[in-house]
Amino acid sequence: MWPIHGRLRPGSVHSGESHDRSAEKPIRDPVGRPIMSGSGRATPGQEEHKHWLTPGVAGVGATSFFSDAGHEMVTSILPGFLSALGGSAAVLGIIEGLSDALTGVTKVAGGPLADHADRRRRIAGSGYVLTALATGAIGLTVATWQVGILRAVAWAARGFRTPARDSLLASLSDRRSHGRAFGVERAGDNLGAVVGPLLAGLLTILVGTRTTMIIATVPGLLAAVSIGIAAREARRRRQVSEEGSSLTLSLLARYSQLRHTELLPRLLPIVCFEGGNLAATLLILRGTGLLSGIGAPRVAAAVVTALYAAHNLAAALAALVGGRLVDRRGGGLVLGVAAGIYVLSYLGFAVGPRSWAAAGILFVLSGVAIGFAETAESAIVSTSLPDELRGTGFGALGLVQAAGDLVATLVAGILYAAVSPAAAFGYAAVWMLLAAVMTVVVRRRQRRTPTTH
Repeated sequence: MWPIHGRLRPGSVHSGESHDRSAEKPIRDPVGRPIMSGSGRATPGQEEHKHWLTPGVAGVGATSFFSDAGHEMVTSILPGFLSALGGSAAVLGIIEGLSDALTGVTKVAGGPLADHADRRRRIAGSGYVLTALATGAIGLTVATWQVGILRAVAWAARGFRTPARDSLLASLSDRRSHGRAFGVERAGDNLGAVVGPLLAGLLTILVGTRTTMIIATVPGLLAAVSIGIAAREARRRRQVSEEGSSLTLSLLARYSQLRHTELLPRLLPIVCFEGGNLAATLLILRGTGLLSGIGAPRVAAAVVTALYAAHNLAAALAALVGGRLVDRRGGGLVLGVAAGIYVLSYLGFAVGPRSWAAAGILFVLSGVAIGFAETAESAIVSTSLPDELRGTGFGALGLVQAAGDLVATLVAGILYAAVSPAAAFGYAAVWMLLAAVMTVVVRRRQRRTPTTH
């Protein structure tokens, strides 16, 4: 059972949102959408808009950087570690598959809990601590089943904390700055994916695999400290008091409240996008196979690893640029651009790059696309919902992302093995093309639909 606080009442989500919009009526963005702050207060002029990069927003960005660096340190050396314990590629696949599934499930469960402003701070903090401890403890294991349990715990905590973190970030920024705020968070996450494996490679040489995994606890705990800084700022910014619970709803009923908001139609392009959002491992597999014909297999593997680092760096930079574009032109437009870039990238992978430079361009294009898309998706959710429903909204987004990514990678993987790599990437490109078309359809529909107050 989930408590609802403040203004939320049965059947009143839409009217509550309309009330927020009417309160912000004098202030609108360039496409005519009403503007309000993350906490639901009227925006006092341009001051908050100009000073959007507060210590709290930077703290969330640092949180994602430290956390991702920590668990990517372990992820990058996990296959070799499992092999040393006697685990096969199938065991690795089972562990990673179940862990990713748990991430999606716990996002759905954690979403409604994060609707409460005070509770989201505790959920986020404890989630980062648990992820750090479980990830580092893998270095102490002596059997593959122990690795599986700890990985599952870490990834479950990771999913559970995500709606709380994103809701917290949305409350720290003015609505006109949500794109840039989420761009900072995504940039931190992708930079962590660059630094983590590089650091793991160096530490493995210096102190060994097990010690490196234990050391990975340190950046994870720094992430918990950083989210605490953001939580303190959110507590200071919050001026609307939360009164006692006026109603209690089940998990399913809580998600049913989203039907009365602007989010559902805006989720349609995201569903199509995630239907074609392939795991980066398929890009790496394709790149390795193609470049192996150009040079020695070891050289090809090293080059593809460098290209994947370039992919993550491009995603980090694109998140910052994409966040600014979201604030100026809207999340739907940026998501459509991301889908269009993915179409080009996937078609390139389908044809097959004939040189390292061509492969590098395709990896960078896919990095730009995911940097744009992840920032846009989070901003779409945060600007479509009142603060007291954002946690549930981010939970719904997590479900769409997890289910879409699973189906996309599963189907593409089967096509890759049974038909051809071109068929796999062509399949994903069709979904991305559909996502680009849907963004146009939804944007036009929103412009034709009059705003009611």
